[in-house]
Amino acid sequence: MAESNKMNTEQRQSSRSAADNLVKIQKIKNRVHRSLMDRVNLSLLDTMEPDKAKNEIKGFVLGLIDEEAEPLNAAEKALIAEEVCYEVLGFGPIEPLLHDSTVSDILVNTYANVFVERRGILERTNVQFQNNEHLMRIIEKIASSVGRRIDESSPMVDARLPDGSRVNAIIPPLSIDGPTLSIRKFSVDPYTMPDLINFKSLTPAMGEFLAAAVKAKTNIIVTGGTGSGKTTLLNVLSSFIPANERIITIEDSAELQLQQPHVVRLETRPPNIEGKGEVLQRDLVRNALRMRPDRIVVGEVRGAEALDMLQAMNTGHDGSISTVHANSSRDALTRIEHMVGMAGVPIPALVVRQQMAAALNLVVDVERMPDGRRVVTSIQEITGMEENVVNMQEIFGFEKKSVDSKGNVVGEFHATGIRPVMLKRFREYGVVVDDNIFDPSRLYE
Repeated sequence: MAESNKMNTEQRQSSRSAADNLVKIQKIKNRVHRSLMDRVNLSLLDTMEPDKAKNEIKGFVLGLIDEEAEPLNAAEKALIAEEVCYEVLGFGPIEPLLHDSTVSDILVNTYANVFVERRGILERTNVQFQNNEHLMRIIEKIASSVGRRIDESSPMVDARLPDGSRVNAIIPPLSIDGPTLSIRKFSVDPYTMPDLINFKSLTPAMGEFLAAAVKAKTNIIVTGGTGSGKTTLLNVLSSFIPANERIITIEDSAELQLQQPHVVRLETRPPNIEGKGEVLQRDLVRNALRMRPDRIVVGEVRGAEALDMLQAMNTGHDGSISTVHANSSRDALTRIEHMVGMAGVPIPALVVRQQMAAALNLVVDVERMPDGRRVVTSIQEITGMEENVVNMQEIFGFEKKSVDSKGNVVGEFHATGIRPVMLKRFREYGVVVDDNIFDPSRLYE
């Protein structure tokens, strides 16, 4: 018992000593940072290459550390120098996470709680900001870098980082406990169809069918919940658009990474401090129709632009692709119908459904499984109207069976055996698919 108490006492003393050391390092870092701000003209760094600027700052910081009276070892000096560089040239404590290729989302719930998503699973990190004021400075830095502002009068902001990562921040009084920051990172090297097949997000047969559908200029809607992989799949599908076509992308926050040479990227704009100058997706869709597009790719349909999108699809702009937040294909059609109603034009529900049946060809459902894997769970073809209902038939699906001992979802991909009506369209565009991909006896785990 005495030995156990002694061990517990030593552990507490060790923990207290480590905490005291962290506090000491934080105080030195703050002093060095303030001294750096006073002595260096940071505007000169904008004219340097990033690596050279970092080396200059690091060398200057190490000199300032040597002026400190507190003794530090080499590892502590290197840590302080690195963190001060992150503060000056980057986005503070989250900078290492931004460079971590295994991290797909960074979620900052006030200064002391930072979570990340790796391989579809959320996990807490040991990253912390000094306080909410420190976090607020980083949020303001991100917002100002793209010409946006965030304060009490405008407490929400959508922005993007230089690498294309999407950022959302919300601050008090709307965020009760303190500033909150959400970053959806975007891969520098976009995923391809073979990547999705290797991840078991879909089968080779499903990939072949979707690629053929894009080449044959069918209109496709990708549906799913938040973080289900809709934009990733949209990027992959867009890679099959021929290089000789003019593509116009329309997004709230530019995320798409199209590789074709003839791409025009459009992005919405929020209102200024006077509440003026706002440009909505609907405005951009209308404008895109005057820009001689071969394809229109809308990052996400979420409002009145649904009406303009349907009209564009119905007036010769085939091959358009977009995403919709919905839990299923049928829910997606219901949401689009509701969004058309947001346009303020009194159109009967039957007419809207007729437009959807005429404009849309494929609805692709994606879902994030409990184990973090993103899966294409259904590919449905729209075949027309029957009375007041839009007809759909499933071409491919995914059936969840169970969960194994490691928590991984066990299931099977399958074709339903239905040969899609759009095969006639494929032939008209000279697109050939293997008939065996529709064989229902071929199962994939």
